[in-house]
Amino acid sequence: MLSDLPDTLCFLNGEFTRVRDARVSVLDRGFIFGDGVYEVLPAYAGRLFRFEQHMDRLDRSLAETRIPQPFARKRWLEIARHLMHSLTSSTGAADQLVYIQITRGVARRDHVMPEGLTPTVFVMTSEMKPPSMAQRADGVPCVTADDFRWQKAHIKSTSLLGAVFARQISADAGAVETIMFRDGWLSEAASSNVWVVRDGVVSGPPKDHLVLQGIRYDLIEELCAETGIPFRLRRIPREDVLAADELMLSSATKEVLPVTLLDDRPVGTGRPGPIYQRLHAAYQGAKTRQLT
Repeated sequence: MLSDLPDTLCFLNGEFTRVRDARVSVLDRGFIFGDGVYEVLPAYAGRLFRFEQHMDRLDRSLAETRIPQPFARKRWLEIARHLMHSLTSSTGAADQLVYIQITRGVARRDHVMPEGLTPTVFVMTSEMKPPSMAQRADGVPCVTADDFRWQKAHIKSTSLLGAVFARQISADAGAVETIMFRDGWLSEAASSNVWVVRDGVVSGPPKDHLVLQGIRYDLIEELCAETGIPFRLRRIPREDVLAADELMLSSATKEVLPVTLLDDRPVGTGRPGPIYQRLHAAYQGAKTRQLT
């Protein structure tokens, strides 16, 4: 219902307007084909976390989809700060998520990518809803599933029906995430990256076209180096995941989150482990140093 939409400020195609009043053409290729990309930037106390890394990934997604970059980084920063200030002023929200979506634009419906279109640019902010204290203290349950999505998972595309289906699997099971495998090898979760701890080593899948390189990918590696935890990227078979000492999820909202139950079986001791505790503490420190 229209009355359920947030009455907050957003940015659409060069103008600031209320979310309830924003309008996009029904012929926008984002609506017709899901032909667009997006980015989600966390902000703490009004300052963006790892802004440059998020912009680097946005550039990569745009280049892969052959959509022109509409703005310089200075302009993106101005837009984000204006929206964050507006949301803080109206709701008091300090920690926020800045959502950026860029589609190819409006054109006659045709599968071929038209040239010369003006991209549709939409930006909004929302209050961040991090995991609860109980989830951090006890860990969260997850389930497993085959990864049935497309072969270009490295693009942060708005075509998210596969991810929606994957996440619904865990929602139906009362779990927090769906951890997925391609041909028996770990890929990622529906909306998170997955980290496996065995014998004190943190491992993640390689950076390739089958995994979205989350901004926390490099951050987890940095935090491991900072805290003296061995780290490696490798192909991880399903049996290694099932036999893990610890499992963790990472994303903009989850930061780093322990998985203590997988397919109704305890992970390790069934409690958040020492590697998680060290990485979570290091993550909080990074949040005070890497803000824009």
